[in-house]
Amino acid sequence: MRRILTTLMILLVVLIAGLSSLVLLVNPNDFRSYMVKQVEERSGYQLRLDGSLRWHVWPRLSILSGRMALTAPGASEPLVRADNMRLDVSLLPLLSHQLQVQQVMLKGAVIQLTPQTEAIVAKNAPVAPKGTSLPQDADEHGWSFDIAGLQVVDSVLVFQHEDDEQITVRDIRLQMEQDARQQAAIDFSGRINRDQRDLNLAISANLQTGDFPHHLDAQLSQISWKLQGADLPAQGISGNGSVNARWLGDNKTLSFSGLNLTANDSTLTGSGSVMLEDIPVWALNLQSDKLNLDNLLLHSDFTAGNGVQKAQAAVKQPRPVIASDADEKPYQGLLGFNGTLDMSAKAVNWRGMPFTQVTVQANNQQGLLRISRLEGELNGGQLSLPGTLDARGRTPQAKFQPKLDDVQIGSLLKAFNYPIDMVGKLSMAGDFSGEAIDANRFRRDWQGQGHVELKDVRTEGLNFQQLVQQAVERSSDIRGQDNYDNATRLDLLTTDISLENGVMTLHNLEGQSTLMALTGKGSLDLMKEEGDMQFAIQVTGGWQGEGKLVDVLKTTAIPLRVYGKWSELNYSLQVDQVLRRHLQNEAKRRLNDWADRNQDSQSGKDVKQFLDKQ
Repeated sequence: MRRILTTLMILLVVLIAGLSSLVLLVNPNDFRSYMVKQVEERSGYQLRLDGSLRWHVWPRLSILSGRMALTAPGASEPLVRADNMRLDVSLLPLLSHQLQVQQVMLKGAVIQLTPQTEAIVAKNAPVAPKGTSLPQDADEHGWSFDIAGLQVVDSVLVFQHEDDEQITVRDIRLQMEQDARQQAAIDFSGRINRDQRDLNLAISANLQTGDFPHHLDAQLSQISWKLQGADLPAQGISGNGSVNARWLGDNKTLSFSGLNLTANDSTLTGSGSVMLEDIPVWALNLQSDKLNLDNLLLHSDFTAGNGVQKAQAAVKQPRPVIASDADEKPYQGLLGFNGTLDMSAKAVNWRGMPFTQVTVQANNQQGLLRISRLEGELNGGQLSLPGTLDARGRTPQAKFQPKLDDVQIGSLLKAFNYPIDMVGKLSMAGDFSGEAIDANRFRRDWQGQGHVELKDVRTEGLNFQQLVQQAVERSSDIRGQDNYDNATRLDLLTTDISLENGVMTLHNLEGQSTLMALTGKGSLDLMKEEGDMQFAIQVTGGWQGEGKLVDVLKTTAIPLRVYGKWSELNYSLQVDQVLRRHLQNEAKRRLNDWADRNQDSQSGKDVKQFLDKQ
């Protein structure tokens, strides 16, 4: 044991002595010009090192530098600037006059991926064949250059494409390890703060960098993220996922496949690509088993009766309006790209409505968005909503042609907070247009027309049949049905509708059931949530007993007006006039019969003459 300890101590002393000799005999500043030269010859980038280089021997043998900058050829700004740089080097290669860099560490770095930091190639510069490198002088036998790892801590990344707004990633921590086959393993984390929103992002990935910048493959095996801030749900949006990505530098195309992403309780899979030309071109093919938009988006609704927006329960303060964005047109983001979207979802929840089998096909051409297919199922019914949004002019123009088949109208009324208690299967075909795709703007300034059919309708609050029969009972000895619920029931209701700046007008209104038929017209103010409807009610059943008056009531339309706030409806029913006309007609009939029987008498002639004047 003593011999082993002695041997180990001797080796330790030799190692310390060797390192000390290396530090004393080898000046790291001798490597400065060589490193600058090698970086420029191999990549064309200009490396600038400020201050003197010095050794650091614990816990790793390293070369420390002060501030550094790396600039692409022809660029006006450095691609990378750092307050400190550390080069972890191997000991044994130094003994044979080789510099093998195991890892580069940058601290306090600023990495700028902007147009100002991109390389500018001279117009007349020759283009080397792909895969070739600059020739080396055969007599040159100095130092070789090799990097196996990269570490970046407490740094900032600034990204900008062309004239788009800059995106800044802060608190960057990056660890990359690269093997001899140029396969790299990367762990990255950072934070993006923009418009009062915070995005925390962490990524673990494997990269194949052998053909970079022409070609780069990445397998992002673990992506974790959380987005919080203004205009988002109180709990924020968080999730994880994975994706395979490929970058083709020659045509500036980024593609991805095997996307598997979660966001709160929603899922998303699929593939896509973007070609980063002057006008980026996107192509997305996405699928989802569950897409809960209520847990990802906020909806602003109306307070019943006054048209004032109220915040959803969990809404935070909205983002402030930035001065530069004050005059920005709506849907400005559509102007900057072309693209197609093909998406399907098994289940979509939006405003509490459970859609199923949703499919979307859309394309955008620099602000002209065409939604050729937007279909789904809701409560056993079918819904289709194709249309266009043209954001190229000063004022956006949206046009949609909705088509609904047997959709429960109660779900729609509840989703958009209309205080109308109605159920029934809605079918509709129409053509509507407006300036913004928004439920509140639809209430205020959209226009259009359509045809509506409702089956198995039940409207709570007023029973038209009961109103008529009770009014008749008060004015005669005729009785109606005894048991009623407080609702109007119709087997079928049809109408033509027109919408203009928040006022929906109903034309050619017709409805029928086994006990009643009606016609009517009127208007509904979607902003004020009030209306004025005029009906003609014909109660064809539910009367007790028989008689001429009952026969008259079955064939006579009773005028009924329903008006006021939807939550506090008023009505006016003109039954007395109908009964008065019936009594007048009955009296005339009986007098006419008496006059006919006594036509030879003077009294009969006088009555006949009187009736003819009426």
